[in-house]
Amino acid sequence: LRILVAAALVSATAAHAAVPFTASAPLSSKADAWVIKQLAAATTVPVLVQMPSQADLSQAAAIADKTERGRYVYETLRKHADATQADLRSWLASRGVQHQPFWVANMILVHADAATAEALANRPDVKRLSANPSVRLAQPTAPVQDSATRSKSLQVATAIEAGVTKIRAPEVWAAGFTGQGIVIGGQDTGYQWDHPALKGKYRGWNGVTANHNYHWHDAIHSGGGVCGANSTVPCDDHYHGTHTMGTMVGDDGASNQTGVAPGAKWIGCRNMNQGNGTPATYAECFQWFMAPTNLNGSNPDTSKAPHVINNSWGCPPSEGCTDVNVLKSVVESVQAAGILVVVSAGNTNSGAAPCTSVADPAAIYDASFSVAATDISDNWATFSNRGPVTVDGSGRLKPDIAAPGVSVRSSLPGGSYGNLDGTSMAGPHVAGAAALLMSEYPSLIGNPDAIKRLLKRTAVRRPASFNCGNIATTVPNNTFGWGRIDAVAARLGGPGATLNVDKSTPTNRYHGLTDGLLITRYLIGLTGTALTGGVLSPDATVTDPLTLEGNLDDMRAALDVDGDGQQLAGTDGLLLLRYLLGLRGNALIAGALGPSPARSTAPDIEAFIQLLMP
Repeated sequence: LRILVAAALVSATAAHAAVPFTASAPLSSKADAWVIKQLAAATTVPVLVQMPSQADLSQAAAIADKTERGRYVYETLRKHADATQADLRSWLASRGVQHQPFWVANMILVHADAATAEALANRPDVKRLSANPSVRLAQPTAPVQDSATRSKSLQVATAIEAGVTKIRAPEVWAAGFTGQGIVIGGQDTGYQWDHPALKGKYRGWNGVTANHNYHWHDAIHSGGGVCGANSTVPCDDHYHGTHTMGTMVGDDGASNQTGVAPGAKWIGCRNMNQGNGTPATYAECFQWFMAPTNLNGSNPDTSKAPHVINNSWGCPPSEGCTDVNVLKSVVESVQAAGILVVVSAGNTNSGAAPCTSVADPAAIYDASFSVAATDISDNWATFSNRGPVTVDGSGRLKPDIAAPGVSVRSSLPGGSYGNLDGTSMAGPHVAGAAALLMSEYPSLIGNPDAIKRLLKRTAVRRPASFNCGNIATTVPNNTFGWGRIDAVAARLGGPGATLNVDKSTPTNRYHGLTDGLLITRYLIGLTGTALTGGVLSPDATVTDPLTLEGNLDDMRAALDVDGDGQQLAGTDGLLLLRYLLGLRGNALIAGALGPSPARSTAPDIEAFIQLLMP
């Protein structure tokens, strides 16, 4: 399936004479068209059997500790899958049908012949027979390579790659935060684990020996190119994966500082066979990340799950994801476990991406943090896909955010380095930035939504010149999302800020006469009982004036609602108070904007405030 490097692809369709196949009414109603077509031409067809129900993970968000949250989600998913798949698994086993059950989503990969497919379609415990093909693509043009090391005459500052500097990661390092204590997961074409820029960052390397248990998984069970199948050692049969990981953590300790979070550790999963994946291989990697196992695939341990997963790939309908929601429950399960899912928005390779070109799983999903590509001058990269998402009927704004993705230099197999273009290169910048933030603010660990909100509201605003989706061309928009990420602005932007100032119960979290007045009084400069007197919610859980002042101090940067660089009662406080009292449109902003606001329209102001209302 498609790996998201902006390069020309030479398409070739193998012609074959399909034997007419007459599917029954139940099969026609439950199976993807691809499945029915393939049943006429092949002895067995790989089919993802979707079960009718998914596990209820709604209680997971209330669990603050990431490890406990991950364990709860894993156990809930596993228990639900075991209970609801039991009869079908037994039926398949009794007939000798090859199958692979999943719990990350309630589905089973079945290698079905026509008779099995018909029988499956007639079962009430089968909701859908989704396609799971592997489509061979011509490989992208080779990256521009350079020597393994740069001239020693270069200054240290020039050893840091341009995109890393653009998002201001070195300034975060200078403050003491390099991603230490954070684990980044990558699923891709594999990784050269002992590349000089990656070896010291690999969680399976202790400085003397390598142990790949719980740190590497291979979802490729046949083929595998130079790596073979079921590789027990991290291996890249392409080059794409090694490049993306270098942008996340790469640093050879000398003149090649390619990574955003060089203090983080990485683990990996190969989901593509020489550049070709399937919905099942993607799901298998996601499932392994939620509960990493040893090399035998046993003894899962949710405490070893990563904090963020980078996904620089897409699964277009033309290549197997004919059911655009085939991976939706998978991504939602991973997020429910407290893991941030970063996904590249995709490339059209046409030089003029149309609106609605964000059309492939997993970039289309609400749970995915979808990333557009910019050049070094913050211009839109012309290959980078635009929203809104229409393939699922949602009209969802995408991408969510943007990052450098043009001429990105990073590691390549063989110990070399080279430049690539693509949203594949942009996504790793975001995953690395998330690692930096979590290393400084442990409260963000296990809270992917808080990380998303923080990176969105602190991004460098990039108005779009083309109005996709008939929304304002300011921010957010369907070209840049909320803008290009800024790691420094994010770390200083009040992580975890919320307008529920007095931490009242969920039924009364945001209220103008409590939270709105508290914020306005704070911005005026009131303290002590003058701040809190008569304005606390009856169900407030934070009532001490000093504690409230401290909380407001921590989130002060986030109170710059109109984006003029100040936090003022007469503008920002008034805007927040009006919004919480229910005013919208011109009634919200009239007379309440500063002299030079970055956000000046009601939709822009309203969207920003909503990021403060999780």
